[in-house]
Amino acid sequence: MEVAMRRLLPDQHELSLDDLYEGLTLPAGDARPWVALGMVATLDGAAAVDGATADLGGEADGIAFRRLRGAADAILVGAGTVRDENYGPPSGTAERRSDRQTRGLAERPRLVIVTGSLNLPTDHRVFSDPDQRPLIVTHGQASPDAVGRLEEVADVLRVGEGTIDLEAALIELGTRGLRRILCEGGPSLNGALLAADLVDEVFLTISPVAAGGGTSRIIRSEVPEVAHRFAVASLYEHDGELVVRYCRER
Repeated sequence: MEVAMRRLLPDQHELSLDDLYEGLTLPAGDARPWVALGMVATLDGAAAVDGATADLGGEADGIAFRRLRGAADAILVGAGTVRDENYGPPSGTAERRSDRQTRGLAERPRLVIVTGSLNLPTDHRVFSDPDQRPLIVTHGQASPDAVGRLEEVADVLRVGEGTIDLEAALIELGTRGLRRILCEGGPSLNGALLAADLVDEVFLTISPVAAGGGTSRIIRSEVPEVAHRFAVASLYEHDGELVVRYCRER
């Protein structure tokens, strides 16, 4: 077997790159769905270069990204990230869709978009598949006109009054059978979830490059009153790229 990756924790082991997160499963959560953050960052914490993450991750991050999506009931993402990364409907090969069904999941994860402004054009490619209508999460004071416009291409959930109540949103997602949530950012959504202690795991790929300058970091929020501690569950290295799984210590 050609060795392509090293596992450093929980024990040192050499393995094929394809073994990374093979058979990954996420818990369903108890009072609310299980929430995992899936992020890639430079070694100085930048979330993107030139506004996009596409050039940050290497081979290992690409595999981690696919395996995480393959284990989730829903992909949670902010509208800004949808625009910046030009999100489309979740896809996947026939083999991956079949594997999800074998594990009791839907063929594809549901895309859930968080936005207070509802600043998304209805002709965006994220709305291009009528069989995969995204679920948009907003608040009770969102513009009725904007809600009506987006309801033509998506389902809309309103939680909270002037701001989005993320915990209530997660609980509602759970009632809809979405119990394993993968959050893909952006930094403000990551920060809001972490500040509210709603994150159970963090899957972080650290790219061996430095961005410098004023590039946005992977987390942007006010500091929570209490720091939330995470423990390293696993650590892999491939071609200088570190792939880390952190679990919340509760």
